[in-house]
Amino acid sequence: MSEAKYKRVLLKLSGEALAGEQKTGVNAKVVGEICDKIKEVVQMGVQVAIVVGGGNFWRGRNGHEMERTTADYMGVLATSMNGLALQDALEARGVYARLQTAIEMREIAEPFIQRRATRHLEKGRVVIFAGGTGHPYFTTDTAAVLRASEIKAEIILLGKSIDAVYSADPKVDPTAQRYESISYLDVLSKDLKVMDSTATALCRDNNIPLLVFGISEPENIVKAVKGEKIGTYVS
Repeated sequence: MSEAKYKRVLLKLSGEALAGEQKTGVNAKVVGEICDKIKEVVQMGVQVAIVVGGGNFWRGRNGHEMERTTADYMGVLATSMNGLALQDALEARGVYARLQTAIEMREIAEPFIQRRATRHLEKGRVVIFAGGTGHPYFTTDTAAVLRASEIKAEIILLGKSIDAVYSADPKVDPTAQRYESISYLDVLSKDLKVMDSTATALCRDNNIPLLVFGISEPENIVKAVKGEKIGTYVS
């Protein structure tokens, strides 16, 4: 009998989460540990979709001397590389996975099609969404909320380098308040850097709950799916 609280989830992973302590590139050990926990969740009967960022290879703001659209499309390519790494690591563990990209790259991935993605999930396959929204000026956080809405995920699991939502950066301000739960309205009004404001507003408008937790301990993925009290619940 499954201990899972949710039937279908969307896991948002930053590119940095795949790099580990080296900060850049893909750390095979770290990716493997994350995929081990994703496999555990799949074996619980949970349908898992993933949106992955690309900050371990490229961040648009790094290209400050570059035209913004060009810099953002370079980020699209970075997320696709991370998507391939995740797909490979999952399949090496016997987990069926499909990579879908917002911009067509037919030789390496399927184009994103909502009905096909949903069907893959129903068949127990992990679906990895890369390429963000397919458009410049939108972050992968916004892509995560968009895809979660399209596949009707029950919750977005946001794995970050920090273990919860705080009133300020706890590394800078030791008096920062840690929130167990908070509303999207408060996140926006207090300008808390959970996700960018577009993603936060989209979550609020589509009534999708968000759980923010530390990805440095991959076991938190399993705990989140079981509904254990970790991180910060945003609704």
